[in-house]
Amino acid sequence: MFNEFLADLNFVVGFILFLCYSYQIFYTIVPFAIKPRPHKRPIKKNKIAILIAARNEEKVIGNLLSSIKNQDYDKNYLNVVVIADNCTDNTAKIAKEAGATVFERFNKKEIGKGYALDYAISNLRESNAWQELDGIIVLDADNVLTPNYVTEMNKTRSDGYEAFTSYRNSKNYGDNWISAGYGLWYIRESKFLHYARMLLHSSCAISGTGFFVSRALLDKFNGWKFYLLTEDIEFSIFSIINGVKIGCCIDAELFDEQPITFKQSYKQRLRWSKGFFQVWKKHGKALVKGIFKHRKFAFFDMTMNIMPAFILTVTLLSTSVSAITFGILGIGNPVPVIKSLLGYIGFTYSIMLLMGLITIISEWKKIHTTNAKKIGYLFLFPIFMYTYIPISLIALFKKVGWDPIHHTRSKSFDEVVNKK
Repeated sequence: MFNEFLADLNFVVGFILFLCYSYQIFYTIVPFAIKPRPHKRPIKKNKIAILIAARNEEKVIGNLLSSIKNQDYDKNYLNVVVIADNCTDNTAKIAKEAGATVFERFNKKEIGKGYALDYAISNLRESNAWQELDGIIVLDADNVLTPNYVTEMNKTRSDGYEAFTSYRNSKNYGDNWISAGYGLWYIRESKFLHYARMLLHSSCAISGTGFFVSRALLDKFNGWKFYLLTEDIEFSIFSIINGVKIGCCIDAELFDEQPITFKQSYKQRLRWSKGFFQVWKKHGKALVKGIFKHRKFAFFDMTMNIMPAFILTVTLLSTSVSAITFGILGIGNPVPVIKSLLGYIGFTYSIMLLMGLITIISEWKKIHTTNAKKIGYLFLFPIFMYTYIPISLIALFKKVGWDPIHHTRSKSFDEVVNKK
């Protein structure tokens, strides 16, 4: 009888989980159903600082700096700034030789990208050049850009957005199922989450790298005071709470290096998971309150992105493990619970597979790997997403610090798009 109750509870939890996130299925339709709006305002040539936070990135930063030099945007309106953060290699030397302004930072107590960005922005704000800037573009050292990246970002800025993200692609999508899992997620996030939100006049979120923030907004926020393990999500939530609508520049494309070993991926996603808990602890109350106070969908959307999936999934797994344990002890029949759990897994696998398939078909030409790998790794995409569950559970109890992910895949823009 008790196990039947647990089976019913699993069904209810699974149904609630589906209801909470079914709107993201609707998001998938939006880019096909709604035509993008033409630019509302005249395109203004803005002076932009490109900020690159780098920690021992000598193997990859050269290709990013080359892709910036190859931009079709007027170089007189670009200021490239590299923050050599606790570097022990030749990152600073390479950046200086490429003509970038380099801020070297050595601080073993305040570690993380948020601190590095704040250090650079503080230095810029104290200079005479700050008032000439319209804003900053934040990149990671392992990125490479399409030649029109800054031009397209400037168009979105000219439309009045104070903060917005870009299209995040991968330069090593086809390495293995892990890099493909990351790559497919980022492409889907760019096209069917961020872009869909913008088309619906809701707010997007910035995601790690490839985003713009205006000087005016940085002055309003007194620089970059976002130091949690997921400083991008912290900035996004803080912005939305403070009435800032974050946009998306779908035509500005960058390529990002993804981890290829599960050990690398575990460390990175453990930090992200811990960062989500930190953001929820700091801003969750204001975010939930905003759903009812401001009645804006962005508050609900960001709430769903931070916490409920984890809570509901853990609840479902807990009931299943309890039933199986009771069954092993000879208390009741665990079969109904196991069937409900398998049904949930099958359903969610099918949904994630469908979302991945739609993304691959839609963005087929933008995924730079062989056709066989595009299809083959699709079936492992749900497995990659499932691995977030144990990682999030560990993050709940484990103390997590900022550990850098070492980048080694040195590829130019031409090498990426030609699948070399």
